[in-house]
Amino acid sequence: MTDGSDGEGAPGNDGSQFDRLPATAAEREVEGRATRAEVLDWWEERFGIEPETFAGHTFWEKGKGKIWVFADDLPSPQEREGVGMTVLRTRQEHWKPTTTAVRKWGHLATRNVIELSPGQATAFAAGHDQDLTEWDGDWGYLIAAHELAGGQVPIGVGLYLYDELRSVVPKGYQEELPEL
Repeated sequence: MTDGSDGEGAPGNDGSQFDRLPATAAEREVEGRATRAEVLDWWEERFGIEPETFAGHTFWEKGKGKIWVFADDLPSPQEREGVGMTVLRTRQEHWKPTTTAVRKWGHLATRNVIELSPGQATAFAAGHDQDLTEWDGDWGYLIAAHELAGGQVPIGVGLYLYDELRSVVPKGYQEELPEL
């Protein structure tokens, strides 16, 4: 429904507007909507990115499970095309970070970061899947990174399953890089 209700008068998801995420589950009005606390916990548990990283930011949902982050506060709801940038997809079995979010905050990650060799990084950035039997960390969505100028630089999001790293870098972000 687009009127913001579930057809029985209870608040519902309205895909034409941005709604600020509730701070906690106790404040949740829309069934299935993530909370700020859940989003912060997920970033910390999955990637080791501290909740303080997002101090001063608000989280918003537009559509079903598309989470946006904004470096300020606004009244809720907002009827706009965009508020900040997309950071996360929820309302699916496994939450998925966006490439934009990983490129912005992935350098702060302390877990579930797979460091790729120059050749692997080049293939990953171009959108190619690869067999990687040497990873002994968690399966699921990972931050793919490579070393550059003495630091670890995030390339994007990869899905690691059954000894294969699948590049889920969107076509608009894919790059044909010279070997790094």
